[in-house]
Amino acid sequence: MNHKTRFAPSPTGLIHIGNARTALFNALSAYKGVFLLRIENTDLERSKDTYIQQLKLDLKSLGLLWQQEEKQSDRFDIYAKYYQQLEQQDLAYPCFCTPEELALSRKLQRASGKAPRYAGTCTHLSEAETAAKLDKGLKPTLRFRVPRGQNVEFNDLVRGTQQFASYDLGDFIIRRADGTPAFFFCNAVDDALMEVSHVFRGEDHLTNTPRQILILQALNLPIPEYGHISLILGNDGLPLSKRNGSQNIQGMINDGWLATALVNYLARLGHTYTDDNLLSLEQLAEQFSIERLGRAPARFDEQQLRHWQQSAIIKASTEELWQWMGEQVHQLVPETARDEFINAIRPNITFPKQAVEWANTLFIDEIVRQPEAQTVIDNTEKKFFNHAITALEASQGDYKELIKQLKQTSGAKGKKLFMPLRAALTGATHGPELASLLSLMGTELAKMRLRF
Repeated sequence: MNHKTRFAPSPTGLIHIGNARTALFNALSAYKGVFLLRIENTDLERSKDTYIQQLKLDLKSLGLLWQQEEKQSDRFDIYAKYYQQLEQQDLAYPCFCTPEELALSRKLQRASGKAPRYAGTCTHLSEAETAAKLDKGLKPTLRFRVPRGQNVEFNDLVRGTQQFASYDLGDFIIRRADGTPAFFFCNAVDDALMEVSHVFRGEDHLTNTPRQILILQALNLPIPEYGHISLILGNDGLPLSKRNGSQNIQGMINDGWLATALVNYLARLGHTYTDDNLLSLEQLAEQFSIERLGRAPARFDEQQLRHWQQSAIIKASTEELWQWMGEQVHQLVPETARDEFINAIRPNITFPKQAVEWANTLFIDEIVRQPEAQTVIDNTEKKFFNHAITALEASQGDYKELIKQLKQTSGAKGKKLFMPLRAALTGATHGPELASLLSLMGTELAKMRLRF
């Protein structure tokens, strides 16, 4: 069997960091094999076409391209065939227990110190009892009959040997009361029929695996290799959620996070790389190894993500950055100054909004000064700025000559020379090299900024 992985999202919302990392690990693992995108939309009420389209855009934005696409809503006839096979072999049975009855049963089991599992109420209904309930209009779920007294054992690619007692699993639902297939069932069947060789998914799915193995064994279908990757935690040590830092990929791309930065960061969340440089997707795939997937939870750290963002900005081409900066920058920066502008601010920006701020600073008359910059100006004698204007005119915009003359005429040096000049010209106390900024803003605008 060829190496084949899959990403199998349910289109009931936008994909977030955890989903994206799962997709990335599967794509990297199958870089020279087959990466399958399977839309698991059996929950017809909650699944939306808009989410399907967006998740495809998000994957493409990250450079994660799939070679095969399937949609579970097109496969109901296939699932029906396998349900029938299980029922004919008495490996599945209808269950008429209501959600309220099941909730009460779980509550009683917990109260007596037992792990909640299906109590087997409908396990041995006779054909007559089943027919009577159906005649009343009751709509049953379909439960898989878990074999008793067995151990389900498999080798997890990340966590090693795993064992589960079949008794602890309890008979589980494989078809909902509305006739739609449950995750346990269609997810497993599709992996087998679509010849998926490796399944990488979050460790929260670990307890699903023995159930799915039992289904595939009962149907005499091939079983893929499973690897359950560590969960991502927030800075508070709890599973990553909206409350502690999780964001959806669409929002992050719209905010200006670069795809190269995102994939470089996510690839290192739960997987170790010896190369600390910014890597292409192909390089990440070449260095990806199942053995380097960690068992310990990975912790999301936005500062680390910012590190990769800045690395991606430094490495990006001028054209890539120009498009990333957006329309506001395009309107403010003259085409002739485009490359010079990008090279000047590249080391000092993280998001497009900062490029907009520098474009405003360098190409429009009005300036908004930060409080700390205004404090520097207020604490500097007015004659310093008069000297600066004179030096600017005499130097004709040559920065080195400007500094040389200003040092002589004002007597200022070091921080007392450079900081008031930066504060007056840019409205900030830090930023790109002043020489580059002065060249971009021009002598006339600079003189206007120095008049107090």
